[in-house]
Amino acid sequence: MKMVRSDLATSGVMFTIDTETGFRDVIFITGSYGLGENIVQGAVNPDEYYVFKPTFRKGYQSIIRKNVGEKRIKMIYGRGGSKVLTRNVEVPEADRRRFCLSDDEVLQLAGYAITIEDHYTKKAGESRPMDIEWAKDGETGNLFIVQARPETVQSQKALDVLLTYHLDKKGPVLARGKSVGEKVANGKARIVPDVAHLPSVQPGEILIADTTTPDWEPVMKTASAIVTNRGGRTCHAAIVSRELGIPAVVGSGDATERISTGQEVTVSCAGGDEGIVYEGILPFHVEKLSLAALKRPRTKIMMNLGNPEEAFSLSMIPNDGIGLARMEFIINSYIKIHPMALVHPERVTDATVRNTIDELTSGYENKEDYS
Repeated sequence: MKMVRSDLATSGVMFTIDTETGFRDVIFITGSYGLGENIVQGAVNPDEYYVFKPTFRKGYQSIIRKNVGEKRIKMIYGRGGSKVLTRNVEVPEADRRRFCLSDDEVLQLAGYAITIEDHYTKKAGESRPMDIEWAKDGETGNLFIVQARPETVQSQKALDVLLTYHLDKKGPVLARGKSVGEKVANGKARIVPDVAHLPSVQPGEILIADTTTPDWEPVMKTASAIVTNRGGRTCHAAIVSRELGIPAVVGSGDATERISTGQEVTVSCAGGDEGIVYEGILPFHVEKLSLAALKRPRTKIMMNLGNPEEAFSLSMIPNDGIGLARMEFIINSYIKIHPMALVHPERVTDATVRNTIDELTSGYENKEDYS
């Protein structure tokens, strides 16, 4: 069998369902440079892409969100007579800061994903969201599907019961990353630098590590939450956390340095795409609502959307659409600063805000281009 030379290009994983909320109208694609093992093992923070299925089926350019991942390393084949078959090398800074796939390639993968999902849905006689691995050949530029299997977490959840976790109080932030799940958990932190330290983990502790591998799974099952420095939403830690039904924050960057073993922390994934680790044991409560018993009113009920990152999860609540989405909230949630501060930076007097503007506009010769 001819091997796909993704060591010279890119590879990744995609789902025909949102992995965190179960929203079925999107395709979620992750990708990074080199062989795909680093994404699966959580060794890199990959790029993320979301494609909206309904408009894609109608022939539109339907990429609704893109996030650049760090992609610090890539796995390539070993050279010469070395017994090491693969090795990781640093990715140049310029490549880290750009997307590893073009928009056309993202849409091509989305087309493959929909074709695969439709095939297995027809075969099964019911909706069948899929978990798919892909690779790009660096010699030919062709995209290949290397594996496809049914998604086994979100698609199996009962849709008639809504559990909503609410954090009642916030504290000092210790780490931030990508949220996995929508739950909250707290307990004592346990820093695990390598496999040799796994026996020290006690049931109910918050497992904090640089990354995880399949060897860690027996201990991961006893943790109340998981936090990693590296990895995206399709890495090993994320997949196992979903299957276990526990919250996880992946790709935090430096959680193992900012948190100490024995320190009491609260892990919250209840605020959208961003997961946060707070200092201390913070109170929270769970709201449980049976949707099966709810009758739809004759009046159409539409929702107000303040945080666009919660749109997928809010769609699970019986409603007749979004009635109002505040544009300034949407802009602020992505650029983290009021848009008028970028339009008129000369009017900003706060030094901290001015520094933030300089960081956001670095690399642009004309700051008006960024605005």
